[in-house]
Amino acid sequence: MALISVIVPVYNAERTLTATVRSIQAQTRTRWEAILIDDGSTDDSLVLAEALAAEDPRLRVARNPGKGPSAARNHGALALARGDVFCFLDADDLWTPNKLDDIAHTLLRGEADAVFGRVGFFTNDPARVTSRSTVPEEPLTIPMLLAENPVCTLSNLSVRRESFGAVGGFREDMVHNEDLDHLVTLVGEGFRVEGIDRDQVLYRQSTGGLSSDLDAMRQSRTAVLRTALRYGHANQPRSEARYLRYLTRRAMRLGHDHASVRALVTEGIATDAAAFLTPLRRGLVTAIGGLAYPAMPRDLRRFLFSR
Repeated sequence: MALISVIVPVYNAERTLTATVRSIQAQTRTRWEAILIDDGSTDDSLVLAEALAAEDPRLRVARNPGKGPSAARNHGALALARGDVFCFLDADDLWTPNKLDDIAHTLLRGEADAVFGRVGFFTNDPARVTSRSTVPEEPLTIPMLLAENPVCTLSNLSVRRESFGAVGGFREDMVHNEDLDHLVTLVGEGFRVEGIDRDQVLYRQSTGGLSSDLDAMRQSRTAVLRTALRYGHANQPRSEARYLRYLTRRAMRLGHDHASVRALVTEGIATDAAAFLTPLRRGLVTAIGGLAYPAMPRDLRRFLFSR
């Protein structure tokens, strides 16, 4: 039975790390190793990680010799992992118990080089999922990734060792969108990335953190677009409009000011109205939400635009 390596970057995650590790230990597939890479935590994350590892020989703890989550993931995968497959999991997310069995069945027995599943989004209680991602039937393409990334989070990516090594891991010079840049590179280099239409990840949403910085996300997207262009894919108005819709929904969920939300809606419709507004259950609701945003209660915003 092939070994799967789980790479968990840890930074100030003492509040969530135990639940994350327990979700790995609850897997129906038991042959795995998990490497917890401390990224310079200033809380008790490292102490907690070491205590968890003392209970289970499948867990190992290391410190990141670089800086940032991409460096931590690369160190765990390229320098420490022994598995045939690398799975990445953030220290505040959870996996469903079937995750690794699904990965083994699809990735180790099929033609895919990397796989992902469905993501359920929650705020405080993982039993109360507010929305789920969708999984396309066909393998990922670069135009698809430039619109709305269906992988959603690196907690949802599993990749063969040789494929990850062939593209050199994650870019460590990017703070945002390094996951998207990696996926574009994988697909551009001819690797096959397929979806598994089953729940696999529970993603903990928060109002802070890196993913709440929309300006920085847009700036880092330019690096992704340059990567896509290397493989012959220029950004298209349709993809840009879908990306602006994604940012609009995130801005409303995170409580950004109305002027910013209105500007995103206006830009998205001006870029490609049909792409922004369809399907109506997603696009039209987003546009109307942008107009009614000041009058919407925070909990309603977070519920309607949770993904």
